[in-house]
Amino acid sequence: MLKRKAYQKLLEWKITHKNNCLMVKGARQVGKTYLIREFGKKEYKSFIEINFIKNQELKLIFDGTLNAESIYKRMTAMINGVRLIKGNTLIFLDEIQACGNARTALKFLAEDGQFDVITSGSLLGLTYGEDADENTEEPESVPTGYETFLTMYSLDFEEFLWAEGYENGFSYLKELFDRREKVPPVLNGKYETLFREYMVVGGMPEVVADYVEHHDFTRVTDIQNRILENYRFDISKHAKGAEKVKVRKCYDAVPKQLAKEITKFQYSTVERGQTSKKYGGSVQWLKDSNIVNPCYNIHEPYLPLMANADENQFKLYINDTGLLCAMYGFETKRAILENTIKGNAKGGIYENIIAETLVKNGYALYYYKPDDSNELEFLMEKSGEVIPVEVKAGNTATKSLNRFIETYKPSIAYKIVDGNVGMSDNKLTIPHYMAMFI
Repeated sequence: MLKRKAYQKLLEWKITHKNNCLMVKGARQVGKTYLIREFGKKEYKSFIEINFIKNQELKLIFDGTLNAESIYKRMTAMINGVRLIKGNTLIFLDEIQACGNARTALKFLAEDGQFDVITSGSLLGLTYGEDADENTEEPESVPTGYETFLTMYSLDFEEFLWAEGYENGFSYLKELFDRREKVPPVLNGKYETLFREYMVVGGMPEVVADYVEHHDFTRVTDIQNRILENYRFDISKHAKGAEKVKVRKCYDAVPKQLAKEITKFQYSTVERGQTSKKYGGSVQWLKDSNIVNPCYNIHEPYLPLMANADENQFKLYINDTGLLCAMYGFETKRAILENTIKGNAKGGIYENIIAETLVKNGYALYYYKPDDSNELEFLMEKSGEVIPVEVKAGNTATKSLNRFIETYKPSIAYKIVDGNVGMSDNKLTIPHYMAMFI
């Protein structure tokens, strides 16, 4: 079993929740079902799993009266071998978007409080287009106040290294980061190489598990391509009506856009001459399905950033950089591993991995482009102020960052490069792999 940080989040919820169900959200195939199943089997005496797509007949458990006692009676009648042990049972409702009544019933199960309930779904609330999705049922009422939310992602760099057997060493790297000291050259080179491997392999659990066992990049690519096809199948299955083709075209346009000098998402990349009027809903579908990470331009770099964001100017990043590399093809992967990749695609790939890292660290994504000659890849809200982050695929000049520092005087500014740690006034330069410490 791959070690996941989200497991600790599940433990914290188990200990601290009070009459609240836990909803685990996230893109497909990031490991939600597997982790919850392992958690239930390990941490509870009784574990009950209901998948509303695989076992649609079990929706009947939530037909009729939705008080907790009636639900438990129907559950024991319809599922063989069910044991309901008060205070030591986890009920896992998977693909809950396929059973609207189950979502409505969470309030009553939470109020009852005899058994813990975790739900999961990948395509919750995706209702764009003309015709209905047979695998999505809208709940009559959303159990506001009775759900705690946890978003899961693919493995981050630290989890990837755990899988590779590197359990130690992070505390030392973190100390160097905190002290603003250079990493010894041999160690820096080692982690740069490992980070490039992580970029190519990505963090999808099935891919990482296979790579750890075989270290075969051909196998990695095959699995990634299968995941990408599954994503496209999800689009064709769950996007509605005419949206099916449009959503897929938008998804396939993301790597093309990131390989351009201007990485802002442009609808003309999807189809010449088109605008948000035709494709805006399709882009929103991708955002809500968690298979892309949106990053919005900021009018002014002041708190709160969301209030200064222009929702019509944005970038899209693929949720897992390994999948992005698979979309570019095997030779691009080879160039990344050998550190010989050049051109605009290199910058886009490094932007994508830092965007992915920031999202996994809990940050919303914003960028700042006040004019045609200045752009900062990311702005963060941290410690009560706006912190700039500049990303360089190499280690070049930082005109935009320097201008921001002079104008807005942040307490710290980050320059992320292919290089080592360095400090100049309040500008901290760090290697790409240290972005996990921001």
